Amino acid sequence: MRLHDLHPRPGARHRRKRLGCGESSGHGKTSGKGNKGQKARSGGSIRIGFEGGQMPLIRRLPRRGFNNARFATVYAPVNLRDLEKVPGDRIEPQAMRAAGLVKGHWDGVKSLGDGEIARAVTLVAHAVSAAAKAKIEAAGGKIEILS
Repeated sequence: MRLHDLHPRPGARHRRKRLGCGESSGHGKTSGKGNKGQKARSGGSIRIGFEGGQMPLIRRLPRRGFNNARFATVYAPVNLRDLEKVPGDRIEPQAMRAAGLVKGHWDGVKSLGDGEIARAVTLVAHAVSAAAKAKIEAAGGKIEILS
């Protein structure tokens, strides 16, 4: 069997519906959209969950329960291979931001162990993974955890 012998199974592929090709085609005049109304118009679509002005189901149901997600601590991940780009022996979150490794709003910076670090550095971060800690200390570096 070769690549040119492969074909889809019979009935798996359909011809596209050719709209507006005369009355006898079955898809002429209104092109399968029925008569008038919002859904027959150009650009006429209603958003998901809209029920024609009736109070939508999602708003009729009561909100229940508690979600702890809004109180979670979210760290900006920084890998060891990226720390090589930061100059100096002391790498702090401000230096990471200046180097473009950390962008946006985060609760803290967490160093992850992907990649290698060749030089001895003092890493100042809010959290450090076990792999990153082992690699930094193996290279002769130190870690300071910010509270």
